Amino acid sequence: MAGRNKQPLSVIQGKGRSNHITKEEAKKRLRQEERMRGPTENIEPPKYLTAAQKKEFNEIAKKLVILGIFSELDVDNLARYLDSKYQYIQLIKELKKIKPTETVERNGKKVTFANEDYPKLQRTKKNLFDECRSAASDLGLTITSRLKLVIPEPKEKEKSEFERKFGDV
Repeated sequence: MAGRNKQPLSVIQGKGRSNHITKEEAKKRLRQEERMRGPTENIEPPKYLTAAQKKEFNEIAKKLVILGIFSELDVDNLARYLDSKYQYIQLIKELKKIKPTETVERNGKKVTFANEDYPKLQRTKKNLFDECRSAASDLGLTITSRLKLVIPEPKEKEKSEFERKFGDV
């Protein structure tokens, strides 16, 4: 089904756009969101990660749990992010060793031509970067993805005279 991504109830309420949600719907939605969050008691890095990746996994997972946006259900997503990140870093190191052009001497003249492997490696670099960025965004590891999750302070609207006298009826 096409449309906007669903936002948590707290975000909708914080933006002051919850007028269309009844109190009963809000309670029901809050219970649903709590069930969807997932457990956080047994978060462990997958065995296929290296020791350095496991260390980074634990550091990031701890921070995401504190933010309330990570659970055991997200373990593989974080592992895939770290795997693509490490592959990207390794490729960058190798790319720095390769020049985009090569110069050879033919018949006493220097001739420069493109290195055939360089564009292939650049495409691989772009694919790994896109994969890493996408996973980071899904996990809330980018500033823009976290800003979507930030719960804004509710706006105090001016109460009418009726509301001041009789409260929230």
